[in-house]
Amino acid sequence: MSNPQTDNTSDAAIHKSDAEWREELNPEEYRILRKQGTERPFTGKYWDHHGQGQYLCAACGQALFESDTKYDSGSGWPSFYQPIQQKAVETETDTSGREVRTEVHCSRCGGHLGHVFDDGPNPTGLRYCINSASLKFESEQ
Repeated sequence: MSNPQTDNTSDAAIHKSDAEWREELNPEEYRILRKQGTERPFTGKYWDHHGQGQYLCAACGQALFESDTKYDSGSGWPSFYQPIQQKAVETETDTSGREVRTEVHCSRCGGHLGHVFDDGPNPTGLRYCINSASLKFESEQ
């Protein structure tokens, strides 16, 4: 589905001040993308979304996931078994909670997206559990 001519996955990093992000994002997007927050399960706009297209970073517009890699994990968050391109996301160890998890963030702007777990379906066995507020959906044209 990714087309090199319309691909909005870029290597160009975006750096903005906290004040700039606060001005550009709505309060929920800011809380999640910039302060590593999490929305409650089954409350985000994309957890039960079934449209065809791409899910983009809500902060910078980078393409992150394709709709055909989205599946119902039963977790209450949008779940994907792989990113649109591996370079679209980065991961790091998150020790802020009760358990050690792997945080996923946008490789372009560093926005917090969610976490990745190793209990997903084939072909990857991964579950990218992503906050809806971290995403914007672009419908397939």
